[in-house]
Amino acid sequence: MQGTKLEFRLRVPILFVLLFLGFWAPWERWWSGAELVPSTWSVLARQALRTGHFSFYSATVIVVALAIACALLAALLRTWGTAYLGADVMLAKQMQSRSVVADGPYRYARNPLYLGTTLNFLALAILMPVSGAIFAVLTTVLFQLRLIAGEEAHLRQQLGEAYAAYTARVPRLLPSLRARVPSSGAQANWSQAFVAEIYMWGTVVSFAALSWHYNAHLITQGALISFGVSLIAKAVMPVKVDAV
Repeated sequence: MQGTKLEFRLRVPILFVLLFLGFWAPWERWWSGAELVPSTWSVLARQALRTGHFSFYSATVIVVALAIACALLAALLRTWGTAYLGADVMLAKQMQSRSVVADGPYRYARNPLYLGTTLNFLALAILMPVSGAIFAVLTTVLFQLRLIAGEEAHLRQQLGEAYAAYTARVPRLLPSLRARVPSSGAQANWSQAFVAEIYMWGTVVSFAALSWHYNAHLITQGALISFGVSLIAKAVMPVKVDAV
């Protein structure tokens, strides 16, 4: 179940491929022969309409509001986590032998960055065909569980009892409602974290600014532009991303 070092190194391209396949969903066209496949957004809105409790307009707004909430929570969580973990570690291509980070969101969950990525995929899933959304979310969760298992095994080997004690108290993925370990007194680097998480915030802005058009393709384009901008920002970010 553990992810390999190669998977960790290629985690961003792999996640992008999973996201791309979710949007493309070629199997939908093979099965139905249709050129245009309805988005999960419209399908969920129609299902809500059939209950008789919502108009199509209100159902559409509710679905997109949930997506915006997921995107915003993802951006907040990842920015919070990156601010304490450090953008250099977050962007590193190799598993890091760092000391135990026990501050910020890491007092509530061991892997807030992976949880943030999952929430981001949930938000984008409403723009995909239904089968593509299911595929993207499930494969992303499974892939990230592999990465978590591999990374935690590496940290357990490198840090020994200190990390074992931390894992015994702090949940792996779903956050505790209260801090499970005392603050380590680490300082957060918020400016660097916001730059590192431009894509996440770009997704929030794309949904918030463009959803009133009720056009899934337009929001998707906004998220893609954000992804491109984030790659440029990370390329020029003044951090050493491969430090061990």
